[in-house]
Amino acid sequence: MSSNAAIRRLDLGYFVRPASETGGPQPRVEPVLAYLVRRDEGLILFDSGIGAADPETEAHYRPRRRALKGALASAGVTLADISLVVNCHLHFDHCGGNPLLPGTPILVQAVELATARRGGYTIDELVDFPGATYRELVGEAEVWPGVWIVPTPGHTDGHQSLVVRQSDGTVVLAGQAHDFASQFGSDQLARRAVQQSVAEPLPGYPSWLERLNEFDPRRVLFAHDCSVWEAY
Repeated sequence: MSSNAAIRRLDLGYFVRPASETGGPQPRVEPVLAYLVRRDEGLILFDSGIGAADPETEAHYRPRRRALKGALASAGVTLADISLVVNCHLHFDHCGGNPLLPGTPILVQAVELATARRGGYTIDELVDFPGATYRELVGEAEVWPGVWIVPTPGHTDGHQSLVVRQSDGTVVLAGQAHDFASQFGSDQLARRAVQQSVAEPLPGYPSWLERLNEFDPRRVLFAHDCSVWEAY
């Protein structure tokens, strides 16, 4: 099965993160990336782009969108071809295209959906839209043979990543589990230092990193970073 897996990155635009959120003196322009996973069983869309937001959010982030339909067309795919949607979480820059896919199952952690429905978390219209079809998960799930959803909380309590076996190794679609590939690499090194009994103090790292490493990832891809982490 895994030998027939293919992953394609989709450019769905960008936004400008203000300096108040970057930890530095300047704003930062960040890409919004989605991924198309093609398998014998069908097509998975991991994240779906930037949704329409209220005027305050638009002014805060100044997003520039690339239409999901056009991005899929560049990959030779239509909206009707999508078998499953997996959002790493339900903020408006990750689930914006979901309303274009009524009836298509959306796999989401139950805690993430519950949080989104409480309000004040995302754009409500992107969560409960006509035809929204959620498949709620509690923890890890093997979606298809060789394809897993793994909880990776941190950015949100219900954040999740997608793990895909390929013929040349495992790929992790990590969404916003880390903002940058370099941060993931730093946590991997922190984990190695702990394993090699380097003297404290050492930086911490998320506990779910242990589970991801059980899949022996060869590449890890992100939602807001064009860089790719690769195993040594």
